Amino acid sequence: MERDLPALRTEDVAPLVQRAILAVRDDLRDSPYIKEAIKVLSVGGYRSAIGSFWNAVVDDLTNKIIHRSLELFNKAVNIGREIKTYEDFQNHVNDDQLIEGAYKIGVIGWEAHKILRHSKEARHVFYGHPKSSEPSLVKVLSVIDDCVKYVLNEEYPVKIIDIDDYIEGLKSGDFDRNNVAIENAICDLPEIYKNELANRLFTIYIHPDSPSILISNIEFVVPLLWKVLPKDIKIQVVRRVDQVYPKGNVTSSSRSFEFVKKVDGQGYLSNNARKYVVVPLIEALHENLDVWKVENECVMELSQYASVIPDECIDRYVWALTHTYVGVMGSSMRFSRRDFYADGAAHYIPSMFQVFDDRMASAFMNTIRGSKLLQDRISSPRKLRRLRNLANIVSERTSERFEDKELLQMLIDEERENEFFENLPRV
Repeated sequence: MERDLPALRTEDVAPLVQRAILAVRDDLRDSPYIKEAIKVLSVGGYRSAIGSFWNAVVDDLTNKIIHRSLELFNKAVNIGREIKTYEDFQNHVNDDQLIEGAYKIGVIGWEAHKILRHSKEARHVFYGHPKSSEPSLVKVLSVIDDCVKYVLNEEYPVKIIDIDDYIEGLKSGDFDRNNVAIENAICDLPEIYKNELANRLFTIYIHPDSPSILISNIEFVVPLLWKVLPKDIKIQVVRRVDQVYPKGNVTSSSRSFEFVKKVDGQGYLSNNARKYVVVPLIEALHENLDVWKVENECVMELSQYASVIPDECIDRYVWALTHTYVGVMGSSMRFSRRDFYADGAAHYIPSMFQVFDDRMASAFMNTIRGSKLLQDRISSPRKLRRLRNLANIVSERTSERFEDKELLQMLIDEERENEFFENLPRV
């Protein structure tokens, strides 16, 4: 025998109707779907109320997607045809595709994306299948609450910039270089758009024919865009460098690495790409010892890759930095000083030593042991003090298992200076 449904009580319905009216956005109060839901609730039409509220959600999501970006929706969801109008949504987009697309282009968040799928299922079960059990007042209230909270009480999302128009604006000298304006334009972009914008800016930046004003504006925008890119997109963009420099175009190659430097993305470079940059700089530093102009330029460039030096380059890299920093004793008719070194390079080198690990520390100690030139120079107290400055930094960067700790401590301790030289193998 079928159980009789509990009688609908006025005290149950009235607050529910009031709640439904007050919770939705003001611009939806006159929605025919909302009005229909309120009307059927007052006479116990729970199934119809769920269906009407869900129709209001579908209508609101559709309008928000159209407002945000139809172009982006078509890129985000494979419908099998281009969606151009509201009617196209009605005729060709199902509820799952609508929810998925709304999530991917940033109309709704991750939580709403999950909850709305449950609400859609509730609508499907109770409204789409009349033979299903009668939904309870609690179920109706739950569905309505979710629909209101995640859609019907949410304001319209920010309209997405058109990438073509935005890039066109970057070509102008009147482009607004205001951080707030740029962040508002790009930070709210969904991942698919951020990906496209980052890759297009890279492509334009490395093109030899890109005008200087466009290059300059891209340099201003990309660091702000980079902050909001997911890691996988950062890696993908930076790894495009590997496709550029083998082609042999000097302008494109140099600009590709310059782009990476502008966004501080050197850590994502492949090992071969790092070698492409640092090996010529290290060799130039080796070959131009005590040529201060060259030392200053090379060290400044190398400083941007200090934390990502390829392992096979470390020995020569540390040798070059150490000799450059220590410098040479000499005399000059122009200067009263006798302690000479590249001032610009000396500014960068201590911070470059700050990222040393045990491998680099070993290269430092091997340089001291194996370089007759360095040993000759540190016979001067001034040059020994400069080497000791570097040794103090290295000591802070080594682990407890560092094998050369004893000799390093002799170098650091001024009172053990004689002991240091006694234990230093002469070459």
